[in-house]
Amino acid sequence: MQPELKRKLDQFLAGVERRAFNIARLAVGSSDDALDIVQDSMLALVKNYSGKPQREWRPLFFTILNRRVVDWHRRNRKISRWELFLDRVRGDEGEAEPDIGILEDVAGVGPARHAENAAVVRGLESALATLPLRQRQAFLLRCVEGFDVAETATAMGCSDGSVKTHLSRALKCLRPQMEEFR
Repeated sequence: MQPELKRKLDQFLAGVERRAFNIARLAVGSSDDALDIVQDSMLALVKNYSGKPQREWRPLFFTILNRRVVDWHRRNRKISRWELFLDRVRGDEGEAEPDIGILEDVAGVGPARHAENAAVVRGLESALATLPLRQRQAFLLRCVEGFDVAETATAMGCSDGSVKTHLSRALKCLRPQMEEFR
């Protein structure tokens, strides 16, 4: 690989790493699995698409990430919702507080505001966990990652109308659950 291409690819991956991890963690509910998914997605991008124009990397990467999340859900379908609920209640040992960077930059805020933001993130994570996968993906790509409808449709492998429907349903479900944080 050419040094300039390698440098640009490294910069791109460093730029999407945190957001991709947050999306994957919210989509699968496990930091360890999210890390595996992101690493696998990054390797797939480098291996299969590094020769593509740089402007195509972002939609390609999030398409790969989305497919890895769907694959994870297919493999883990055997685990009951009850087991997932119990794991979430118990929490992962040693897991840090939720990364609230997905909602806003909290640099320089005081402890009270930081605690409030962390509560909002925990509430959002809980609310997202109640959504069907496709609605969760549409919400994460559109509202967290900032993709437009066409980019989201490409990443999810569906039509623009389907993205709009999934997002509308997700927002309809999330609004009442997030009211207490307004």
